[in-house]
Amino acid sequence: MTKAREHFKLFIDKYFETLGYFYRKLKSRIFIRMVLSSGVGILDGLGLAMFVPLLALAGGVEKESQNLGKLDFITDLLDNLGIGLTIISVLATMVLFFVLKGILKFFNEMYALRVKQFFNRMLRVELTDGLAGMKYDHFIKTDAGQIHNAVSGEVTKVNQAFESYFASFEQVVLVLVYMGFAFSIDARFATIICVAGGLSQFLFVNIYKATKKSSQEITKGANFNQGLLLQFVTNYKYLRATGLIAFFKKKIIDTIDYIQDASYKVGQLNALVNSLREPILIIIVCSVILLQIKVFGGNIGSILISLMFFYRALTSMMLMQVSYNKFLSVSGSMDNMKEIEVLMNSSQDVDGTEVIDNFDKEIRLSNVSFLYGKKKVVDNISLNIKKNESIAFVGESGSGKTTLVNIICGLFMPFSGNVEIDNLNFKMLNKKSYQKRIGYITQEPVIFSDTVFNNVTFWEEKNAKNLVKFNKALKKAKIFDYIENECHEKEETILGNNGVNLSGGQRQRISIARELYKDIDILILDEATSALDAETEKEIQAGIDDLRGKYTIITIAHRLATIKNADNIFLMDKGVIIGNGTFQELKQKSERFKKMVSLQEV
Repeated sequence: MTKAREHFKLFIDKYFETLGYFYRKLKSRIFIRMVLSSGVGILDGLGLAMFVPLLALAGGVEKESQNLGKLDFITDLLDNLGIGLTIISVLATMVLFFVLKGILKFFNEMYALRVKQFFNRMLRVELTDGLAGMKYDHFIKTDAGQIHNAVSGEVTKVNQAFESYFASFEQVVLVLVYMGFAFSIDARFATIICVAGGLSQFLFVNIYKATKKSSQEITKGANFNQGLLLQFVTNYKYLRATGLIAFFKKKIIDTIDYIQDASYKVGQLNALVNSLREPILIIIVCSVILLQIKVFGGNIGSILISLMFFYRALTSMMLMQVSYNKFLSVSGSMDNMKEIEVLMNSSQDVDGTEVIDNFDKEIRLSNVSFLYGKKKVVDNISLNIKKNESIAFVGESGSGKTTLVNIICGLFMPFSGNVEIDNLNFKMLNKKSYQKRIGYITQEPVIFSDTVFNNVTFWEEKNAKNLVKFNKALKKAKIFDYIENECHEKEETILGNNGVNLSGGQRQRISIARELYKDIDILILDEATSALDAETEKEIQAGIDDLRGKYTIITIAHRLATIKNADNIFLMDKGVIIGNGTFQELKQKSERFKKMVSLQEV
């Protein structure tokens, strides 16, 4: 059974790539939709077939099944059930078929709605999971605009692609059902219609190609536009202050125009397909009727009853073409989604199974190296960091400080060497459990557009226990008095976009309070005070000094004044540690460090 399923999957992937993509997402739900759609078409066809005996009875004939061809089983069934073939019985049977069709159609559409919602949720959850699980070094190399566009806009378009694709697929099913009825009545007439309908497909080939190309252009433009918008928001202050905002605005507007032009082309092509549908349908029907009567001498009665099925079949075929073109108009989004999924799946972080509840002993790095491309930015470093020790990494930009700390955090895995946390190798360690023990404070504090309480507690429940913990964290971060005395709404004060209502020092204190609110063992300060004025920096540094001995503190610093009290300072150059010791020890034995101290007048 498993092998058969695998062979079927390979067959679908090879010959029906898009269907294979949806099948991997929806499994048997696809075939349930097909069965329900087929059932609707069959009941519709059986209802239409009742027009033949109805016309015969209206003409004064008790039973005329020759025009029913292989469908005369319907009238035979009525006879076998002891139901006389009367106008009332035929009409009642016709009503029954269409009532059953209506019921089945309702269930079909409700099921289709459930499948659509399931598919939409699945895409969003998979993207969120994939994004959350990406390796950090892969994430920072990925086009942010493409990711943002996929998560925010492409999901809706892929859902549209799914709906349009299955609308066209359902129409194909209905074409087959109706043509099956048609062949049962008049095989020759049905064959002519099939040939004529098939030839009409060639009219749409170039339209399909043009639609797919325009769809790809829309996706390309949307990715670029999203990237520009992210940069526009992030760098707004700089763009305004330097007068470059008009130039950057024009770049965004140019991408909007590019997307609009491509969208207009798609709209034109969809309009063309819609406009051609009915004229082509009528031309085919009229031509085949004329051919059947004049050339083959067909009976107009049998032609008319067959025509009901042909018209339904051809209508479904034209609707299939419209739906398929709509699918192609958003197929670029589907290609983009597949690309993002492949990227995310191929760059998922692999986690170990050993859970760490507390950091108790030491972090040990043994001969650790890391490369960006071919450039070695951390070169064969070995060091130990003891619990509650305060250490610092200093050195010029590009010396490998941040990369080394990223390795310690578990954001990067070393290319060679080992990292151990309390004697547990990183490869065996469940990194998420370890990272929960880490507080991380950056140069640009992370502030969410929400209340003070939610910023510090990360949306924990507001109860008495958490309020006590919250106030304690504020006091440790030296921000309690400001919140209590200066903020009218106290902990419910909204901080605004990126903490616009706060000063730089206040934002930094809020971010420190968040890390101290958490149950952490390790506190990382990545240039945490370098963007502040000297007085504010001194105040925050005093607060950080109060934490020494209570947490393992790892600092990346350019300003040497902030690390004077560190237990151990590591001087780095070109990915190598070239000296270490306390501030005074390093000052005495390293000329480079001594020069740095002199230049900064520490």
